Amino acid sequence: MLTDFVPRQRWFAAKNLDRGPFTILSRTPMPDQVHGGPIEQLLFSVQTPVGVQRYQMWIGWAPGLPDSVGPQAHIGDVAGLTGYDALQDPHVAGVLLSAIVAGADVGDLSFRSEPGADIDPTLPGLVIGAEQSNTSIVYGHRAILKMFRRLEPGPNPDAEIHRALSAAGSAHVAAPLGEITGPLAGQTTTLGLLTEFFANSAEGWAMATASVRDLLSEGDLTADEVGGDFAAEADRLGQAVAEVHADLAAAFGSEVADPGEAQRIIGQMIASAEAAIALVPELAEHRDAILATFRAAADHPDGLTRQRIHGDLHLGQVLRTLQGWSIIDFEGEPSKPLAYRRAAHSPLRDVAGMLRSFDYAARGQTVGGDPDDPVQAQHRYRAAEWATRNRTAFADGYARAAGQDPRTAGSLLTAFELDKAIYEVLYENGHRPHWVPIPMQAVVALTHAATPDGGHS
Repeated sequence: MLTDFVPRQRWFAAKNLDRGPFTILSRTPMPDQVHGGPIEQLLFSVQTPVGVQRYQMWIGWAPGLPDSVGPQAHIGDVAGLTGYDALQDPHVAGVLLSAIVAGADVGDLSFRSEPGADIDPTLPGLVIGAEQSNTSIVYGHRAILKMFRRLEPGPNPDAEIHRALSAAGSAHVAAPLGEITGPLAGQTTTLGLLTEFFANSAEGWAMATASVRDLLSEGDLTADEVGGDFAAEADRLGQAVAEVHADLAAAFGSEVADPGEAQRIIGQMIASAEAAIALVPELAEHRDAILATFRAAADHPDGLTRQRIHGDLHLGQVLRTLQGWSIIDFEGEPSKPLAYRRAAHSPLRDVAGMLRSFDYAARGQTVGGDPDDPVQAQHRYRAAEWATRNRTAFADGYARAAGQDPRTAGSLLTAFELDKAIYEVLYENGHRPHWVPIPMQAVVALTHAATPDGGHS
């Protein structure tokens, strides 16, 4: 059954890899029945050339596919029962919430609410329809349960950081309300995280791209004259990110690494760049300039500050609530090993990720069209104007709150941005080739700006 269903899922990361058969690690039945059949949690693994991957599924069994789920939830039929993806079923969502509120122990699974959390176990559950690398369920616009699909043994940084920031009184993170844990490879592992849900919030990406469209529709106005100008929000967002970084440093500690740390990081960036250059011809044309830009950053004279960071920060990971900006999804890049995601890194990595996101929000609105069309050329110019204005506003807000301007890092911040842009080129080359020009423009601009004479090496 898994062989047909799992490879079609957004959360399955081994779609394009040679892989072995699925291996069932554990099956844990819940005491509840839904639609006249049982529910069970299933953990399985699959061996790939880059290592073993482990996943979590919840399977419901019923005499037929329940009306509460769509055909995409169908897994297969066994012994007169239909197996389906139970995390798409609002009835199963209710079972999970009730177990968290009750503090239930089911087999090796532990369901716990946070001390003092006030949760109504009867809140209706609604599965978020957007395709994600995890599955999220919203309960009555009050709480949201993220069920982690791909697992690594140990605590998930999303749970760790939410709990630490909430304890520090951060105004920029949802309060944790509960957690589901269980054993995996001998370690207690985060399976699900329940947090406060921000009703009436707007995603940063949606707000930013709407602002770009407003600008492009007003041909005679500059970015600061358009009613949908985003710069003030970008400034406030920079301040919020800096405050979260400060709270993370206070909660988990920080350190100043020796100057050789920059060389080590740059060495990793160069290795990643060389691998990408070998796969993408557009990058190969700029190999010398790319390597020169990275090597310039390796000579950074000061020790790097390292601390816990977000690790995958962009406009899709921030929400504008009535109270201000909140940051979500602290698990880091899911493709990275857990030890890497829980390690200390330079906050410049988060800053660079957000700067790249502003560029993407702007230039993504101008993809396609006739490159020789003067109207399209004007749109590209204005999108670049928007990106510059909002990148500057974000950095200004960050600098004011942090007491230190990230732009003073110079070549090192450029290297973090370039590393991100090269990753974007590699991603787009494999998924959306017509979007490759967006990050390639950044690669060219960053390497051009980094050379002493303003030209390419």
